[in-house]
Amino acid sequence: MTIKLKKNDNVMVLAGKEKGKSGKVIKVDREKNRVYIEKINMIKRHIKPRSAQEPGGIIDKEASVNMSNVALYCSKCKKAVRFSINMDDKGKKIRLCKKCGSEV
Repeated sequence: MTIKLKKNDNVMVLAGKEKGKSGKVIKVDREKNRVYIEKINMIKRHIKPRSAQEPGGIIDKEASVNMSNVALYCSKCKKAVRFSINMDDKGKKIRLCKKCGSEV
């Protein structure tokens, strides 16, 4: 099953410790079925200093979330929704919210 999420989509987390939070997709890993969401599922990483310009230390970065635990967020409905893919009059694919019918 492929989930049609793209970079810069607004999504809401449906399960896990970050349930109910929403954010923008930074990166999609289709091979592993994972997505990286801005400011969601933050972890700490210890970085070794590489040079004087790149000091070491502890940094916060986003960890991945399984695609099955997120859903597209509709700004009109203000909640996570399912969507359909339709063609507009120019032949371009658009994603429509199943609840309100607006473009996501």
